[in-house]
Amino acid sequence: MSEGSVISGQAWTEFCRALEKAGEVVLRDSAPNTPLDRAEGYRYLTRLAREMLYSTVENADPDFPRLHELDRVKLGADNPDNVYLSANIRGDRTYRITGTRGTIAYFSIGSKANRYAKDGTMASTGELAGRDLVVDANGTVEIIASATEHEKNWLPLAPDSTGLVVRQTYLDRTTETPGTWYIERVGDPVERRELDPEFLDKALQRAALAVHGTAATFADWTEMFMSRPNELADFGQDMFQRAGGDPEIFYLHGYWTLEPGQAWVIETDLPDCPYWNFQLDNWWMESLDRERRITVNKHTANLDDGRLTIVAAERDPGWGNWIDTCGHRSGTALLRWLGAEKHPIPDCRVIDLDAP
Repeated sequence: MSEGSVISGQAWTEFCRALEKAGEVVLRDSAPNTPLDRAEGYRYLTRLAREMLYSTVENADPDFPRLHELDRVKLGADNPDNVYLSANIRGDRTYRITGTRGTIAYFSIGSKANRYAKDGTMASTGELAGRDLVVDANGTVEIIASATEHEKNWLPLAPDSTGLVVRQTYLDRTTETPGTWYIERVGDPVERRELDPEFLDKALQRAALAVHGTAATFADWTEMFMSRPNELADFGQDMFQRAGGDPEIFYLHGYWTLEPGQAWVIETDLPDCPYWNFQLDNWWMESLDRERRITVNKHTANLDDGRLTIVAAERDPGWGNWIDTCGHRSGTALLRWLGAEKHPIPDCRVIDLDAP
């Protein structure tokens, strides 16, 4: 059946129709309909389509994995301080990940059970944090990912593990260097097979479902955040962890909406932790343009007696830590506390920029 679908062109036609269906997410009644927001929504779908096709077609073979940087792919409030790497694997295989730690502030690697195309989840099946890495004298690192425990650097896999996610987090992009990482399967050598029409048919189906499922999942999140506008609230951490979050991170998501001349002011105490950041995102939960002032972290923030003040607005008010709304009137936002024992909830309010 799959071979016939490829020969007839039905496989491609169904893929294109499924992608067209994903466009309905951009047209939700709750989504903003400004030209900028609509354009970003469709660009978001093109980014997802590119990444899902690469993952399901070009980089899908768990016997020949490749760590791939998520370049320009933004989803689920991606951290603008992060370098993300991913690879497809299988839980019944053993893999060797080798590389250099670099000088970047934070490193983690996790194995995941990716079910975005089915139910919008990507649960953790194993984690290894940078603080636990054993680094060789020459600065190199070897990590074994497997179902059975290994000495030194071991990343657990589970029967339903389908992928690896590497997070490398900057405090200061001007001085820090990320590591370089490679992956290979351990075991008897296998030969690459010719392209199977049935594989291609199913890969196209998975790609389209993943585009739609991912876009719908995070649109649902935004709609939930809209119930508490201009807040950074604890909506419950289990949901964020099921979607692939880092277990070290406490997530405070929010939805913001402003009229011209207004600002969103966020004030909070800071916990004792190795890293935190705040970022502004669009409605689709993509971080805004990193070339503008859309994020602040532990290293870059200016504090007032140890307390943090953030001002999200269309222009710099001249006080606090200004975050540029980049032409948007609404969107989402995220404050991360990483490795903190306490998780302060910020005080938030909307003000008029020109008010005395």
